[in-house]
Amino acid sequence: MNGLVRYTAGDAVNGFSITGMGYRATWDSSDQVPQRAIDSVLIVRFGTIDASDGGDTYRYSGSLEWQRSRRNSSTKVVAYGFGYDLNLYSNFTFFLDDAERGDQFHQADHRLVSGAKVTHTRIGRFADREMRNTVGLQVRSDDIAKVGLYHTQARDLIDTVRQDDVLQTSLSGYAQNETSWAPKVRTLAGLRVDGYRFRVASDYQVNSGTVRAGIVSPKGGVVLGPFRGTELYANIGLGFHSNDARGATITRDPSTGGAADPVTPLVRAQGAEVGVRTVAVPHLQTTLTIWSLLLASELLFVGDAGTTEAGRPSHRYGFELANYYAPRPWLTLDADASWSSSHFTDSDPAGDHIPGSVQAVISGGATVQDLRHLFGSVRLRYFGPRPLIEDGSIRSKATSLLNAEIGYQVTNSVKLLLDVFNCLNGKGSDIDYYYASRLPGEPPGGVDDIHLHPTIPRTARVSLIVGF
Repeated sequence: MNGLVRYTAGDAVNGFSITGMGYRATWDSSDQVPQRAIDSVLIVRFGTIDASDGGDTYRYSGSLEWQRSRRNSSTKVVAYGFGYDLNLYSNFTFFLDDAERGDQFHQADHRLVSGAKVTHTRIGRFADREMRNTVGLQVRSDDIAKVGLYHTQARDLIDTVRQDDVLQTSLSGYAQNETSWAPKVRTLAGLRVDGYRFRVASDYQVNSGTVRAGIVSPKGGVVLGPFRGTELYANIGLGFHSNDARGATITRDPSTGGAADPVTPLVRAQGAEVGVRTVAVPHLQTTLTIWSLLLASELLFVGDAGTTEAGRPSHRYGFELANYYAPRPWLTLDADASWSSSHFTDSDPAGDHIPGSVQAVISGGATVQDLRHLFGSVRLRYFGPRPLIEDGSIRSKATSLLNAEIGYQVTNSVKLLLDVFNCLNGKGSDIDYYYASRLPGEPPGGVDDIHLHPTIPRTARVSLIVGF
């Protein structure tokens, strides 16, 4: 169940809005299942090994947006808060660790989040050149009253792996300058400063503590053009990704009691891209981008062990091609393609492939709007094979999905809509993993196998939409 209510006044230049949203869900659903269980007809394709897997969640939020503009400046304020709760029951390895009661575990997360963002932009001139300066400030607090991991059987508690209270606070400031140096030369330069404080109170006292971290991220870019409807651009900058707070203060593995090394809270990222945008061909818009991303560490939280592992450094690079063509006012055709190469950059006998990294993605479709009260679309999405282990010897299959919708505008305020998902009823996977699990009767060490989550079967949905 979900709902939304919003009140607005004014417009996007001078106005404000207040929004409230609510969401609640409960479900009984398997996660990934082993391929061998399907092949042996132990379960059907959409079957489950542990029928008690599933969960429940809710999220209730409120936000305020306010903006005021003058002749050469504007100020925008966004404030928000939400309450969130999750209980998730999963069993990935079935009977590998506990042959009698099974390996089901319960992940719980209950938190209150609040934050705000203030942005001020001023347009002016410097040395007879047009200039736009923006400064901003962001703050966010996550008060996590309980985040825990528990060993369960049919959702009944067996024992606690770990349980923590976490308070995570971040404060960020940034400044950005955009300058037009000539009619066909524009630059962008920015600087962002982020500070984090992680405080963890663990039921395993040695894993409690407070960690502070900060990072500075400069960025820059240049745009050349347009030249006959075509412009070139390049961007480069530093960024980061944050790690789970529990990994920043850990000293002992909660599952084994052995020593554990804390991970770096904020991990550096370096990104760059060059590209071209063009509308030189009538009714066609094309963008081609070549990009590169370096990560100092691929960090991974191991949910069934309650620990955070610092992964290896990596390099990802590739290209993206996007096309939008509108031969008629009521018809739009689009086609996107991307390709990427993802590898660990250090030396390891295990190999240098990043498990789960997709190499090729293609999507395309046709959209019809306002054609004698009819509207609709047809969309194809293709996800190429991806390595499942570091040496690349085990790979997933490709996944292709064809979705369609057709609608009719009954009146100005009433629409009737039919959606059909996976029109060809393809038997692909949303995601695949490769690891060891144990089914009843199998050896104590389990069996290495592909574990998959199947794509939705051919499904139809009818909607009646009423606006007022």
